[in-house]
Amino acid sequence: MKIAIIVNPQIPVPPEQYGGIERIVFMLIRHLKKNGHHVALFANKSSQPGCTLVGYHESPHYGLMDMARINLLTCKIPLRGFDIVHTFGRMSNIALLMFSNIPKIVSYQLPPTISQVKKAVSIAYKKSLRFTACSDYIAGQIKTLSNVTTIYNGVDLADYELNKEVAWDAPLVFLGRIQYEKGTAVAIRAAIETKQKLVIAGNIPDEPIHQRYFNEEVKPFIDGRQITYLGPVNDGEKNQLLRHSKALLMPVQWDEPFGIVMTEALACGTPVIGLRRGAVPEIVTNGINGFVCDTDNEIYEAIRNVGSVNRATCRHVVEQRFSAAVLGAQYEALYELAIQDK
Repeated sequence: MKIAIIVNPQIPVPPEQYGGIERIVFMLIRHLKKNGHHVALFANKSSQPGCTLVGYHESPHYGLMDMARINLLTCKIPLRGFDIVHTFGRMSNIALLMFSNIPKIVSYQLPPTISQVKKAVSIAYKKSLRFTACSDYIAGQIKTLSNVTTIYNGVDLADYELNKEVAWDAPLVFLGRIQYEKGTAVAIRAAIETKQKLVIAGNIPDEPIHQRYFNEEVKPFIDGRQITYLGPVNDGEKNQLLRHSKALLMPVQWDEPFGIVMTEALACGTPVIGLRRGAVPEIVTNGINGFVCDTDNEIYEAIRNVGSVNRATCRHVVEQRFSAAVLGAQYEALYELAIQDK
């Protein structure tokens, strides 16, 4: 197959630090190339995806001029002999392609804008448009409107080492953006309540609301002994941090669409303790690879019982459900089906 893949151009593929979608796309490209497919990636000009790169950009404040310019680029995809186009980016950037019979797949990694989905479905050439969602939670918001397939995100198992046993005083870990929605302060309270060490890693977004959250809810508790903050970490540092941790805390305060960090932790053998929001219950099974909780008190109890979770089983769950090989095979099968139905 000749496959065109599109991502928004803010972050290169692969990313150096934060960039979940870009990681997924990089893994997918490697899988497709390994299986002999020709892939072209429309992405940030600094990307190094290991396939044909078509670099493009957006202005800091995306507008009609950006949309028009990028559509003039993407509308030529059918003329270049591609069998299918798959976008992880703005659906507006393939608006003109909606009128083409080329098979189109739009992947949602965040909650969809329902009005945009309805509009795309109404104008798309018959049977040419399909959607994927990174969880059943996201798919459930689209399924009454169009054909949607859940394809979970995942990790390249070669990037993460299983650690079957950690020290008795191994820390808990919180890894993600430092903001209210991710529950950093809840993780701190849990560590203090259970008398555990906690290592926090991740970036603090620039917006004032997030800076204030850090300064008021997180920074006062950082003492370098029980509560430690490392800042952003790269892939190698992330692997070492996760594999030597007792559990990953995922006390999200919003409906998490997927949460790739959960699969990264599980690949290292590290159980996940999370709140029942969004896709968390789709990834974590009580007592098998962690605990899904409904209250802060249940989080505290889960921390006390996390030693009962078999770390090798955590890794096995990723191998079976959330690996790059599984993800790649599912997208590849969907491409073939979409092309057959053309």
